[in-house]
Amino acid sequence: MKALALVLAIFLVVIQAQLWVGRGSIPHVAQLREELAKAQADNDQARARNAQLQAELRDLREGLEMVEEKARFELGMIKSDEVFVPLAAASSAAKR
Repeated sequence: MKALALVLAIFLVVIQAQLWVGRGSIPHVAQLREELAKAQADNDQARARNAQLQAELRDLREGLEMVEEKARFELGMIKSDEVFVPLAAASSAAKR
């Protein structure tokens, strides 16, 4: 009877040791959960950025308004029938 109790006590100690310091231990599982939460947050940010880029790409493919807007603001494009009036020069002349 004492031998059976001793064997059961050893099994209990081994199981408890695995629970606290083994591969599936409580601290290890908590660390994995934190890593999972961080990875999910990173994925959510990447999904939002991808959605933004897809919307911009769709606008570039479907409409020329976006292309024209980018050309006007980034490259200074003006149409052939438009007249360019620089506002900085007009405001400095009005101050005189």
